[in-house]
Amino acid sequence: MKKYILAIDQGTTGSTVVIFNSNAEAIGKGYAEFPQVYPKPGWVEHNPNDILESIQTALKQAIKESLINVNDIAAIGITNQRETVISWSPKSKTPNYNAIVWQCRRTSEFTEKLKANKPLAAKIFKTTGLVIDPYFSSSKMRWLVEQKYHTAKDYVGTIDAFLIWNLSGGESFVTDVSNASRTQLMSLKTLNWDPALLKLYKINENSLPKILSSNALFGITKNFPQLPDGIPIHGVLGDQQAALYGQGALQPGEAKCTFGTGSFILMNIGEKIKSSKHKLLTTVAWQLEGQKPKYAFEGGAFICGAAVQFLRDQLKFFKNADEVESLALKANKESKVVCVPAFSGLGAPYWDPDVKAAYMGLTRGDGIPEICYATLESMAMQNAVILEAMQKDSGTRLKHLNVDGGAVKNTLLMQLQADLLQKKVLKPEWIESTVLGVALMSGLGSGFWTEKKIKDLILKNKIQFKPTKTKLWQNHRRARWDKAIQAVKVL
Repeated sequence: MKKYILAIDQGTTGSTVVIFNSNAEAIGKGYAEFPQVYPKPGWVEHNPNDILESIQTALKQAIKESLINVNDIAAIGITNQRETVISWSPKSKTPNYNAIVWQCRRTSEFTEKLKANKPLAAKIFKTTGLVIDPYFSSSKMRWLVEQKYHTAKDYVGTIDAFLIWNLSGGESFVTDVSNASRTQLMSLKTLNWDPALLKLYKINENSLPKILSSNALFGITKNFPQLPDGIPIHGVLGDQQAALYGQGALQPGEAKCTFGTGSFILMNIGEKIKSSKHKLLTTVAWQLEGQKPKYAFEGGAFICGAAVQFLRDQLKFFKNADEVESLALKANKESKVVCVPAFSGLGAPYWDPDVKAAYMGLTRGDGIPEICYATLESMAMQNAVILEAMQKDSGTRLKHLNVDGGAVKNTLLMQLQADLLQKKVLKPEWIESTVLGVALMSGLGSGFWTEKKIKDLILKNKIQFKPTKTKLWQNHRRARWDKAIQAVKVL
């Protein structure tokens, strides 16, 4: 009997491979970084061969650490950086150009022109759930066509499609519905490529992968280094959707927040497509075979952990980011310092790119501890505001917030998040929810685990932070925040 699930997490700066046993415990892990390519200001690329090499390196490390027999792998799951695009030739088996990364802004001029056509922008938002922005895959694909790096005979897709094609020896050209929903080419309603959008972005449908359910059979390994032929690839999810699944946010009103450089928040809104009045994105969370898709609202703050990096790197308050918590705990509780960490403008629900960051309410009695505390509070407050918008738009009350990412080690930050939400915050003991989520999806698709078993695996070992402040305290802090937002808008 097969004993293990192998999960690949192909991220923006590196690739992770984790091997899980039947209890969803990580028994082997590998990680390898790869270079970032910046051809021009605002342009971000990856060499697709570097990505493949990083996966092979991480795979070798994970197998070595786990001491398993690779023939005992039941299935493979893949999660990935989502909107990044690769065009390649199925004939020559080589990429036509570097991967254009989700962060890349090269198509800004084109997308600004599209946005100016408000009826068209509204139609695209309704069809795809996404605002027009260089972030998404569609304008990157159009650029590849216009620059003659892609023809109708070539394949083009997100990272998952490229990896599956390579893992299967070029025999499977498919993607999952969660990744397809990030391209701005798929209709949320039909779950198919939208003909009008394909025409707008100059993409031939034959160049795009077939869209499958998230736990479908995507292919079988063939001629891939270090893996035997015949292992089924049975689960694929975009990275943020994988984290939502891995956190066990399986029902409407359940949400997760990943604390990274920025914060990524997704809320499960169920089987009905809902449109946001706060310019939150609507995306496919996942779809299980034979079932209706689950949708999610997505929003995020541009700056989260990066605010602590600012205190460390620019203001030189400390040498290690972990020190911010001990400093913040020394803050005077009567301090009125407020931080608006808009170092890159404000994201949802404000959407004001021109706002600048500010610290307000400073007195001679305030110092490093008070500024550190205000910074942590601002990180939690941004998330609370986004989650409030999600509840209003979805008509669903937040049950609790699941958290992951590096900053969840900060106990004060987690407590502030619970207090500002007036909801429980749940932190898993093993915080790498993204790779766990796709492992569980792969295990479900391959029959390695049942849905009931997955729920049991997800719910174990959650650390709880319960609100310790009153609703009055929450309202007071929110009122101060709202005044601070208004103030920075006139700076």
